[in-house]
Amino acid sequence: MTTLSTPAGKTLTFRPLNLGRYLVWGGFALLLLVAPWIFAKGAALSILSQIGTVMLFGLSYNMLLGQGGMLSFGHAVYSGLGGFVAIHVMNQAAGVTVPVTLIPLVGGVAGLLFGVLFGYVTTRKSGTTFAMITLGLVELVFAASLMFPGFFGGEGGVTTNRVIGKPFLGISYGPQIEVYYLIAFWLFISTAAMYAFTHTPLGRMLNAVRDNPERAAFIGYDTQWVRYLALILSAFFAGISGALGAINFEIVSAENVSALRSGSILLFVFIGGIGYFFGPLIGAVVGVGFVVMLSEYTAAWQLYLGLFFITLVRFAPAGLASLLMLLLRVAKFGKFARLRAPLLATGGAVLVAATGVVFAVELLYRRTLESGGAPSRLLGVTLDAHAALPWLVAATLFVAGVLAYRASAPRYLAQWHAVNSEIAESIAKGRP
Repeated sequence: MTTLSTPAGKTLTFRPLNLGRYLVWGGFALLLLVAPWIFAKGAALSILSQIGTVMLFGLSYNMLLGQGGMLSFGHAVYSGLGGFVAIHVMNQAAGVTVPVTLIPLVGGVAGLLFGVLFGYVTTRKSGTTFAMITLGLVELVFAASLMFPGFFGGEGGVTTNRVIGKPFLGISYGPQIEVYYLIAFWLFISTAAMYAFTHTPLGRMLNAVRDNPERAAFIGYDTQWVRYLALILSAFFAGISGALGAINFEIVSAENVSALRSGSILLFVFIGGIGYFFGPLIGAVVGVGFVVMLSEYTAAWQLYLGLFFITLVRFAPAGLASLLMLLLRVAKFGKFARLRAPLLATGGAVLVAATGVVFAVELLYRRTLESGGAPSRLLGVTLDAHAALPWLVAATLFVAGVLAYRASAPRYLAQWHAVNSEIAESIAKGRP
Protein backbone atom coordinates (compact mmCIF):
# COMPACT_ATOMS: atom_id res chain seq x y z
CA MET A 1 0.00 0.00 0.00
CA THR A 2 1.30 3.46 -0.98
CA THR A 3 0.12 6.76 0.56
CA LEU A 4 0.61 10.14 -1.17
CA SER A 5 -0.24 13.64 0.01
CA THR A 6 -1.49 16.23 -2.49
CA PRO A 7 -0.83 19.99 -2.30
CA ALA A 8 -4.45 20.48 -1.27
CA GLY A 9 -3.82 18.40 1.83
CA LYS A 10 -5.74 15.35 0.61
CA THR A 11 -4.39 11.85 1.07
CA LEU A 12 -4.39 9.40 -1.80
CA THR A 13 -4.04 5.72 -1.02
CA PHE A 14 -3.09 3.08 -3.56
CA ARG A 15 -3.62 -0.57 -2.76
CA PRO A 16 -2.03 -3.01 -5.25
CA LEU A 17 -4.25 -5.75 -6.63
CA ASN A 18 -3.84 -8.96 -4.64
CA LEU A 19 -3.75 -11.19 -7.71
CA GLY A 20 -2.77 -14.30 -5.74
CA ARG A 21 -5.87 -14.12 -3.56
CA TYR A 22 -8.15 -13.77 -6.58
CA LEU A 23 -6.46 -16.73 -8.25
CA VAL A 24 -6.85 -18.92 -5.16
CA TRP A 25 -10.52 -18.12 -4.64
CA GLY A 26 -11.26 -18.26 -8.35
CA GLY A 27 -9.53 -21.64 -8.56
CA PHE A 28 -11.51 -22.90 -5.57
CA ALA A 29 -14.80 -21.83 -7.16
CA LEU A 30 -13.80 -23.34 -10.51
CA LEU A 31 -12.85 -26.62 -8.84
CA LEU A 32 -16.24 -26.81 -7.12
CA LEU A 33 -17.95 -26.17 -10.46
CA VAL A 34 -16.07 -28.70 -12.57
CA ALA A 35 -15.51 -31.46 -9.97
CA PRO A 36 -18.70 -33.39 -10.94
CA TRP A 37 -17.54 -33.48 -14.57
CA ILE A 38 -14.03 -34.65 -13.67
CA PHE A 39 -15.24 -37.34 -11.25
CA ALA A 40 -18.33 -38.53 -13.05
CA LYS A 41 -18.22 -42.30 -12.60
CA GLY A 42 -20.18 -44.49 -10.20
CA ALA A 43 -20.88 -43.02 -6.79
CA ALA A 44 -18.36 -40.19 -7.25
CA LEU A 45 -21.05 -37.50 -7.06
CA SER A 46 -22.34 -38.81 -3.74
CA ILE A 47 -18.78 -38.93 -2.37
CA LEU A 48 -18.13 -35.36 -3.52
CA SER A 49 -21.29 -34.24 -1.70
CA GLN A 50 -20.09 -35.93 1.49
CA ILE A 51 -16.66 -34.32 1.14
CA GLY A 52 -18.33 -30.91 0.80
CA THR A 53 -20.32 -31.26 4.02
CA VAL A 54 -17.29 -32.61 5.93
CA MET A 55 -15.17 -29.73 4.60
CA LEU A 56 -17.64 -27.22 5.99
CA PHE A 57 -17.88 -29.09 9.29
CA GLY A 58 -14.09 -29.23 9.56
CA LEU A 59 -13.67 -25.52 8.82
CA SER A 60 -16.20 -24.66 11.52
CA TYR A 61 -14.35 -26.88 13.99
CA ASN A 62 -11.02 -25.31 13.09
CA MET A 63 -12.42 -21.93 14.12
CA LEU A 64 -12.27 -23.32 17.65
CA LEU A 65 -9.19 -25.52 17.57
CA GLY A 66 -6.90 -23.91 15.03
CA GLN A 67 -7.74 -20.26 15.60
CA GLY A 68 -8.77 -20.34 19.25
CA GLY A 69 -6.86 -23.30 20.69
CA MET A 70 -10.14 -24.72 22.03
CA LEU A 71 -10.01 -28.53 21.92
CA SER A 72 -13.63 -29.64 21.74
CA PHE A 73 -14.84 -33.23 21.88
CA GLY A 74 -18.46 -32.26 21.34
CA HIS A 75 -18.65 -30.17 18.18
CA ALA A 76 -21.02 -32.69 16.58
CA VAL A 77 -23.70 -31.39 18.97
CA TYR A 78 -24.13 -28.21 16.94
CA SER A 79 -23.94 -29.92 13.57
CA GLY A 80 -26.31 -32.69 14.59
CA LEU A 81 -28.88 -30.48 16.32
CA GLY A 82 -28.78 -28.10 13.36
CA GLY A 83 -29.52 -31.09 11.14
CA PHE A 84 -32.43 -32.21 13.35
CA VAL A 85 -34.04 -28.77 13.35
CA ALA A 86 -33.52 -28.45 9.58
CA ILE A 87 -35.10 -31.83 8.84
CA HIS A 88 -38.13 -31.04 11.04
CA VAL A 89 -38.57 -27.72 9.23
CA MET A 90 -38.41 -29.57 5.91
CA ASN A 91 -41.10 -31.99 7.06
CA GLN A 92 -43.36 -29.28 8.48
CA ALA A 93 -42.88 -26.59 5.85
CA ALA A 94 -43.25 -28.97 2.90
CA GLY A 95 -41.25 -26.54 0.78
CA VAL A 96 -43.84 -23.79 1.05
CA THR A 97 -42.70 -21.70 4.03
CA VAL A 98 -38.96 -22.34 3.68
CA PRO A 99 -37.54 -23.46 0.32
CA VAL A 100 -34.96 -26.24 0.38
CA THR A 101 -32.29 -23.82 -0.85
CA LEU A 102 -32.56 -21.89 2.44
CA ILE A 103 -32.81 -24.93 4.72
CA PRO A 104 -29.03 -24.79 5.41
CA LEU A 105 -29.57 -21.30 6.82
CA VAL A 106 -32.22 -22.76 9.16
CA GLY A 107 -29.69 -25.31 10.37
CA GLY A 108 -27.13 -22.56 10.85
CA VAL A 109 -29.49 -20.47 12.98
CA ALA A 110 -30.35 -23.55 15.03
CA GLY A 111 -26.66 -24.30 15.57
CA LEU A 112 -26.10 -20.68 16.57
CA LEU A 113 -28.90 -20.77 19.14
CA PHE A 114 -27.58 -23.99 20.65
CA GLY A 115 -24.15 -22.39 20.66
CA VAL A 116 -25.57 -19.49 22.66
CA LEU A 117 -27.12 -21.97 25.10
CA PHE A 118 -24.30 -24.47 25.56
CA GLY A 119 -21.39 -22.16 24.85
CA TYR A 120 -22.12 -19.95 27.83
CA VAL A 121 -21.41 -22.93 30.08
CA THR A 122 -18.58 -24.61 28.19
CA THR A 123 -16.48 -21.50 27.50
CA ARG A 124 -16.35 -20.38 31.11
CA LYS A 125 -13.32 -22.63 31.37
CA SER A 126 -10.47 -23.20 28.93
CA GLY A 127 -7.85 -25.84 28.21
CA THR A 128 -8.40 -29.38 29.48
CA THR A 129 -11.45 -28.37 31.53
CA PHE A 130 -13.17 -27.02 28.41
CA ALA A 131 -12.41 -30.24 26.54
CA MET A 132 -13.85 -32.40 29.33
CA ILE A 133 -17.00 -30.28 29.58
CA THR A 134 -17.60 -30.63 25.83
CA LEU A 135 -17.12 -34.38 26.12
CA GLY A 136 -19.75 -34.50 28.87
CA LEU A 137 -22.03 -32.32 26.76
CA VAL A 138 -21.92 -34.57 23.71
CA GLU A 139 -22.63 -37.64 25.82
CA LEU A 140 -25.55 -35.83 27.44
CA VAL A 141 -27.06 -34.85 24.09
CA PHE A 142 -26.48 -38.33 22.67
CA ALA A 143 -28.30 -39.87 25.64
CA ALA A 144 -31.14 -37.37 25.19
CA SER A 145 -31.44 -38.38 21.53
CA LEU A 146 -32.44 -41.87 22.66
CA MET A 147 -34.65 -40.65 25.53
CA PHE A 148 -36.80 -38.24 23.50
CA PRO A 149 -37.88 -40.05 20.32
CA GLY A 150 -40.51 -37.41 19.59
CA PHE A 151 -37.84 -35.00 18.41
CA PHE A 152 -34.86 -37.25 17.71
CA GLY A 153 -36.73 -40.19 16.20
CA GLY A 154 -35.13 -42.79 18.48
CA GLU A 155 -32.57 -45.20 17.06
CA GLY A 156 -34.09 -44.94 13.59
CA GLY A 157 -33.68 -41.17 13.41
CA VAL A 158 -35.85 -38.73 11.44
CA THR A 159 -36.30 -39.04 7.69
CA THR A 160 -37.50 -36.59 5.08
CA ASN A 161 -38.01 -36.08 1.37
CA ARG A 162 -35.93 -33.29 -0.11
CA VAL A 163 -38.12 -33.17 -3.25
CA ILE A 164 -40.80 -31.01 -1.65
CA GLY A 165 -42.75 -28.05 -2.92
CA LYS A 166 -42.71 -26.74 -6.46
CA PRO A 167 -39.41 -26.70 -8.36
CA PHE A 168 -37.75 -23.29 -8.49
CA LEU A 169 -36.24 -22.50 -11.89
CA GLY A 170 -36.52 -26.21 -12.65
CA ILE A 171 -34.53 -27.21 -9.55
CA SER A 172 -36.26 -29.91 -7.50
CA TYR A 173 -33.20 -31.35 -5.70
CA GLY A 174 -34.18 -34.80 -6.87
CA PRO A 175 -31.03 -35.42 -8.95
CA GLN A 176 -27.84 -35.73 -6.92
CA ILE A 177 -26.08 -33.17 -9.12
CA GLU A 178 -28.46 -30.47 -7.88
CA VAL A 179 -27.79 -31.41 -4.26
CA TYR A 180 -24.06 -31.29 -4.94
CA TYR A 181 -24.22 -27.77 -6.33
CA LEU A 182 -26.34 -26.67 -3.36
CA ILE A 183 -23.62 -28.02 -1.06
CA ALA A 184 -20.91 -26.41 -3.20
CA PHE A 185 -22.69 -23.03 -3.06
CA TRP A 186 -23.02 -23.01 0.71
CA LEU A 187 -19.49 -24.36 1.11
CA PHE A 188 -18.01 -21.53 -0.93
CA ILE A 189 -20.06 -18.83 0.79
CA SER A 190 -19.32 -20.20 4.26
CA THR A 191 -15.61 -20.68 3.52
CA ALA A 192 -15.33 -17.07 2.36
CA ALA A 193 -17.16 -15.86 5.47
CA MET A 194 -14.95 -17.91 7.81
CA TYR A 195 -11.82 -16.66 6.06
CA ALA A 196 -13.06 -13.10 6.39
CA PHE A 197 -13.61 -13.74 10.10
CA THR A 198 -9.89 -14.47 10.53
CA HIS A 199 -9.14 -10.86 9.48
CA THR A 200 -11.68 -9.23 11.79
CA PRO A 201 -10.73 -7.73 15.17
CA LEU A 202 -12.56 -10.60 16.87
CA GLY A 203 -10.64 -13.16 14.82
CA ARG A 204 -7.31 -11.50 15.66
CA MET A 205 -8.27 -11.32 19.31
CA LEU A 206 -9.18 -15.00 19.26
CA ASN A 207 -5.62 -15.74 18.09
CA ALA A 208 -4.28 -13.61 20.94
CA VAL A 209 -6.41 -15.48 23.48
CA ARG A 210 -5.10 -18.75 22.04
CA ASP A 211 -1.45 -17.70 22.22
CA ASN A 212 -1.38 -15.73 25.48
CA PRO A 213 -4.69 -15.47 27.38
CA GLU A 214 -3.06 -13.84 30.41
CA ARG A 215 -1.67 -11.00 28.34
CA ALA A 216 -4.98 -10.55 26.49
CA ALA A 217 -6.77 -10.29 29.84
CA PHE A 218 -4.12 -7.88 31.14
CA ILE A 219 -4.78 -5.37 28.34
CA GLY A 220 -8.49 -5.41 29.08
CA TYR A 221 -10.12 -8.14 26.97
CA ASP A 222 -12.58 -10.62 28.43
CA THR A 223 -11.11 -13.92 27.23
CA GLN A 224 -14.23 -15.89 28.12
CA TRP A 225 -16.37 -13.54 26.03
CA VAL A 226 -14.01 -13.90 23.06
CA ARG A 227 -14.17 -17.69 23.27
CA TYR A 228 -17.93 -17.55 23.67
CA LEU A 229 -18.47 -15.44 20.55
CA ALA A 230 -16.12 -17.65 18.56
CA LEU A 231 -18.00 -20.78 19.61
CA ILE A 232 -21.33 -19.22 18.62
CA LEU A 233 -20.06 -18.40 15.14
CA SER A 234 -18.46 -21.83 14.83
CA ALA A 235 -21.75 -23.47 15.85
CA PHE A 236 -23.54 -21.46 13.15
CA PHE A 237 -21.40 -22.89 10.36
CA ALA A 238 -21.53 -26.36 11.92
CA GLY A 239 -25.33 -26.12 11.82
CA ILE A 240 -25.18 -25.29 8.10
CA SER A 241 -23.08 -28.40 7.58
CA GLY A 242 -25.58 -30.52 9.52
CA ALA A 243 -28.50 -29.20 7.47
CA LEU A 244 -26.66 -29.92 4.21
CA GLY A 245 -26.03 -33.46 5.45
CA ALA A 246 -29.75 -33.82 6.21
CA ILE A 247 -30.63 -32.73 2.67
CA ASN A 248 -28.01 -35.02 1.15
CA PHE A 249 -28.87 -38.20 3.08
CA GLU A 250 -32.53 -37.34 3.85
CA ILE A 251 -32.06 -38.70 7.36
CA VAL A 252 -30.62 -37.49 10.68
CA SER A 253 -30.02 -39.95 13.52
CA ALA A 254 -28.45 -40.15 16.98
CA GLU A 255 -25.08 -40.85 15.31
CA ASN A 256 -25.03 -37.22 14.14
CA VAL A 257 -24.77 -35.97 17.74
CA SER A 258 -22.40 -38.67 19.00
CA ALA A 259 -18.89 -38.47 20.40
CA LEU A 260 -17.81 -40.73 17.54
CA ARG A 261 -18.69 -38.06 15.00
CA SER A 262 -16.98 -35.38 17.07
CA GLY A 263 -13.87 -37.53 17.31
CA SER A 264 -13.91 -38.16 13.57
CA ILE A 265 -13.90 -34.48 12.67
CA LEU A 266 -11.14 -33.87 15.22
CA LEU A 267 -9.09 -36.60 13.52
CA PHE A 268 -9.71 -35.21 10.03
CA VAL A 269 -8.81 -31.66 11.00
CA PHE A 270 -5.59 -32.82 12.63
CA ILE A 271 -4.69 -34.79 9.51
CA GLY A 272 -5.26 -31.73 7.32
CA GLY A 273 -3.43 -29.37 9.66
CA ILE A 274 -4.95 -27.16 12.35
CA GLY A 275 -2.40 -24.41 11.84
CA TYR A 276 -3.64 -23.59 8.33
CA PHE A 277 -7.01 -22.28 7.25
CA PHE A 278 -7.24 -24.72 4.33
CA GLY A 279 -6.05 -27.69 6.41
CA PRO A 280 -9.58 -29.02 7.09
CA LEU A 281 -10.25 -29.06 3.34
CA ILE A 282 -7.38 -31.50 2.84
CA GLY A 283 -8.36 -33.46 5.94
CA ALA A 284 -11.93 -33.87 4.67
CA VAL A 285 -10.73 -35.36 1.38
CA VAL A 286 -8.39 -37.80 3.13
CA GLY A 287 -10.92 -38.66 5.86
CA VAL A 288 -13.81 -39.36 3.49
CA GLY A 289 -11.39 -41.29 1.29
CA PHE A 290 -10.62 -43.63 4.19
CA VAL A 291 -14.18 -43.92 5.50
CA VAL A 292 -16.08 -44.19 2.22
CA MET A 293 -13.73 -45.32 -0.53
CA LEU A 294 -11.19 -47.48 1.32
CA SER A 295 -13.95 -49.21 3.28
CA GLU A 296 -15.27 -50.52 -0.05
CA TYR A 297 -12.09 -52.56 -0.51
CA THR A 298 -11.17 -53.69 2.98
CA ALA A 299 -12.78 -54.09 6.38
CA ALA A 300 -9.48 -53.11 8.01
CA TRP A 301 -9.76 -49.47 6.89
CA GLN A 302 -9.93 -48.22 10.48
CA LEU A 303 -6.58 -49.85 11.20
CA TYR A 304 -5.05 -48.11 8.18
CA LEU A 305 -6.55 -44.79 9.24
CA GLY A 306 -5.06 -45.20 12.71
CA LEU A 307 -1.63 -46.14 11.33
CA PHE A 308 -1.72 -43.21 8.92
CA PHE A 309 -2.65 -40.81 11.71
CA ILE A 310 0.09 -42.09 14.03
CA THR A 311 2.69 -41.85 11.26
CA LEU A 312 1.58 -38.34 10.36
CA VAL A 313 1.71 -37.14 13.98
CA ARG A 314 5.15 -38.69 14.34
CA PHE A 315 6.75 -37.20 11.22
CA ALA A 316 4.51 -34.21 10.36
CA PRO A 317 2.65 -33.10 13.51
CA ALA A 318 1.42 -29.93 11.77
CA GLY A 319 -0.55 -32.01 9.24
CA LEU A 320 -0.53 -32.46 5.49
CA ALA A 321 -0.99 -28.74 4.91
CA SER A 322 2.38 -28.06 6.55
CA LEU A 323 4.11 -30.50 4.20
CA LEU A 324 2.46 -28.87 1.21
CA MET A 325 3.43 -25.37 2.32
CA LEU A 326 7.02 -26.39 3.01
CA LEU A 327 7.34 -27.89 -0.47
CA LEU A 328 5.75 -24.81 -2.04
CA ARG A 329 8.22 -22.66 -0.12
CA VAL A 330 11.12 -24.65 -1.54
CA ALA A 331 9.64 -24.40 -5.04
CA LYS A 332 9.15 -20.64 -4.64
CA PHE A 333 12.87 -20.19 -4.02
CA GLY A 334 13.71 -22.36 -7.04
CA LYS A 335 15.36 -25.18 -5.10
CA PHE A 336 12.89 -28.01 -5.59
CA ALA A 337 15.02 -29.63 -8.32
CA ARG A 338 17.65 -30.48 -5.72
CA LEU A 339 15.06 -32.32 -3.64
CA ARG A 340 13.29 -34.15 -6.44
CA ALA A 341 15.53 -37.23 -6.71
CA PRO A 342 16.02 -37.90 -2.96
CA LEU A 343 12.34 -37.16 -2.31
CA LEU A 344 11.21 -39.65 -4.95
CA ALA A 345 13.65 -42.27 -3.64
CA THR A 346 12.51 -41.87 -0.04
CA GLY A 347 8.83 -41.70 -1.00
CA GLY A 348 9.17 -44.81 -3.15
CA ALA A 349 10.82 -46.70 -0.29
CA VAL A 350 7.99 -45.72 2.07
CA LEU A 351 5.43 -46.83 -0.53
CA VAL A 352 7.09 -50.24 -0.95
CA ALA A 353 7.23 -50.79 2.83
CA ALA A 354 3.61 -49.67 3.21
CA THR A 355 2.55 -52.11 0.48
CA GLY A 356 4.21 -54.92 2.42
CA VAL A 357 2.36 -53.88 5.59
CA VAL A 358 -0.97 -53.78 3.74
CA PHE A 359 -0.48 -57.26 2.31
CA ALA A 360 0.48 -58.64 5.73
CA VAL A 361 -2.53 -57.02 7.42
CA GLU A 362 -4.93 -58.31 4.77
CA LEU A 363 -3.49 -61.82 4.99
CA LEU A 364 -3.75 -61.81 8.78
CA TYR A 365 -7.29 -60.43 8.65
CA ARG A 366 -8.42 -63.10 6.20
CA ARG A 367 -6.75 -65.87 8.17
CA THR A 368 -8.29 -64.92 11.52
CA LEU A 369 -11.60 -63.25 10.72
CA GLU A 370 -12.77 -64.04 7.19
CA SER A 371 -13.88 -67.52 6.20
CA GLY A 372 -10.89 -69.20 7.76
CA GLY A 373 -8.48 -67.64 5.29
CA ALA A 374 -10.15 -68.76 2.06
CA PRO A 375 -8.50 -67.21 -1.05
CA SER A 376 -9.89 -63.81 -1.97
CA ARG A 377 -8.95 -60.88 -4.17
CA LEU A 378 -7.72 -57.42 -3.19
CA LEU A 379 -7.15 -54.82 -5.91
CA GLY A 380 -6.93 -57.57 -8.51
CA VAL A 381 -4.46 -59.68 -6.49
CA THR A 382 -5.45 -63.09 -5.12
CA LEU A 383 -4.60 -63.50 -1.43
CA ASP A 384 -4.38 -66.99 0.04
CA ALA A 385 -3.66 -66.64 3.76
CA HIS A 386 -2.67 -70.32 4.06
CA ALA A 387 -0.04 -70.22 1.33
CA ALA A 388 3.56 -69.32 2.10
CA LEU A 389 4.20 -67.24 -1.03
CA PRO A 390 1.93 -64.26 -0.17
CA TRP A 391 3.50 -64.01 3.30
CA LEU A 392 6.97 -64.16 1.76
CA VAL A 393 6.08 -61.42 -0.73
CA ALA A 394 4.70 -59.21 2.07
CA ALA A 395 7.82 -59.70 4.19
CA THR A 396 10.11 -59.07 1.21
CA LEU A 397 8.35 -55.85 0.29
CA PHE A 398 8.46 -54.60 3.86
CA VAL A 399 12.13 -55.43 4.40
CA ALA A 400 13.12 -54.02 1.00
CA GLY A 401 11.20 -50.82 1.71
CA VAL A 402 12.79 -50.39 5.14
CA LEU A 403 16.30 -50.98 3.79
CA ALA A 404 15.71 -48.58 0.90
CA TYR A 405 14.39 -45.98 3.31
CA ARG A 406 17.41 -46.30 5.57
CA ALA A 407 19.65 -45.86 2.55
CA SER A 408 17.83 -42.88 1.00
CA ALA A 409 16.55 -40.98 4.05
CA PRO A 410 19.94 -39.56 5.20
CA ARG A 411 20.57 -38.07 1.76
CA TYR A 412 17.10 -36.58 1.63
CA LEU A 413 17.34 -35.11 5.15
CA ALA A 414 20.78 -33.65 4.46
CA GLN A 415 19.55 -32.03 1.25
CA TRP A 416 16.39 -30.81 2.98
CA HIS A 417 18.31 -29.11 5.80
CA ALA A 418 20.78 -27.59 3.34
CA VAL A 419 18.02 -26.17 1.15
CA ASN A 420 16.10 -24.71 4.08
CA SER A 421 19.25 -23.20 5.55
CA GLU A 422 19.90 -21.44 2.26
CA ILE A 423 16.30 -20.22 2.15
CA ALA A 424 16.56 -18.87 5.71
CA GLU A 425 19.80 -17.11 4.80
CA SER A 426 18.21 -15.56 1.73
CA ILE A 427 15.26 -14.31 3.76
CA ALA A 428 17.60 -12.85 6.39
CA LYS A 429 19.47 -10.95 3.68
CA GLY A 430 16.25 -9.73 2.13
CA ARG A 431 16.69 -11.60 -1.16
CA PRO A 432 13.76 -13.44 -2.83
